[in-house]
Amino acid sequence: MRILVIGGTWFPGKAIVENALSRGWGVTTFNRGRSGPDVPGVEPVHGDRTDLEDLQRLARQGPWDAVIDTSSSDFPPRDVLLAATALRDVARRWVHISTVSVYQGWPHEPLTDASPLLDCPPDADDTYGYTGEDGSPTVYGFQKAGGERAVSEAFGDAAVFLRPGVILGPGEYVGRLPWWLTRAKRGGKILAPAPSGQRIQPVDVRDVAEFALDQTASDTSGGYNVTHPDGITFEGFVDECLSVTGGAGKPVWVGPDVLADHGVAQWTELPLWRTHAGAWAVDSSPAVAAGLRCRPIAETVRDTWAWLAADGRPVNHPRWAEHGIAAEKEAKILASLA
Repeated sequence: MRILVIGGTWFPGKAIVENALSRGWGVTTFNRGRSGPDVPGVEPVHGDRTDLEDLQRLARQGPWDAVIDTSSSDFPPRDVLLAATALRDVARRWVHISTVSVYQGWPHEPLTDASPLLDCPPDADDTYGYTGEDGSPTVYGFQKAGGERAVSEAFGDAAVFLRPGVILGPGEYVGRLPWWLTRAKRGGKILAPAPSGQRIQPVDVRDVAEFALDQTASDTSGGYNVTHPDGITFEGFVDECLSVTGGAGKPVWVGPDVLADHGVAQWTELPLWRTHAGAWAVDSSPAVAAGLRCRPIAETVRDTWAWLAADGRPVNHPRWAEHGIAAEKEAKILASLA
């Protein structure tokens, strides 16, 4: 196989590139050269995906068996359409890393691959969409749904869409699992969201990469939810963080009403905590049937800590600062419970 990865220097893109190279595939990467170094062994092309001349220059490096787009999250549909249109004559397939946020029911309803998507034109600009009063749907979800439509317009049945929920693992730039790990290492009483038995479905970045490449080599089309089919309880997740870091912490499980009374923000101040009925009810059985294999989440926790402990440094990203409750706020809540 000879593939083009749009992005390819950090987190999912880097994992995809490294896996593809290990398979003996030829890999071209296309990015601006700002987020991280090119992986040794690739054929790097630097440019701006929103610039038609840069895309035409890139196309002259083809053809490829497939394009894998890992870098569309910050771009409106019209920019995705520009790239897909510029490359459709030099690639057989397009594998698009999307998100569960494209669904109309996210995060309120359990989801399947057949759940209805948000409606957004393939040529929409970055102003299209809205964020609901309760935080859903989101402008981001509309934009990503439009991005999927843009790819479909250019590639038709030769496009496949992978819709992860939460991706964790070594190299994570968002800061969800790293925050829980560093908090566990600090020890003491740890504010934790009840019920402790709530199952969560984060997926390892390396398993996303493996599945993306398997789909690249196949002739499938359409969308796949990419979530952990087994998951782990929140209690099991926190226990794993404590175990791998050697922390002497003790989780204090606090109900959602109490957390809300104290103004604790779901999803960010206590990363991975969300009370909506569909947040962790995303069916990935079609992806599993198509070959998705997810390692135990305990392994993801362990390997991420090993990466951090070895001075792992993610790509600088503003979302990192959004995650984790301030120590003073956490202490005040815990004191009020006593």
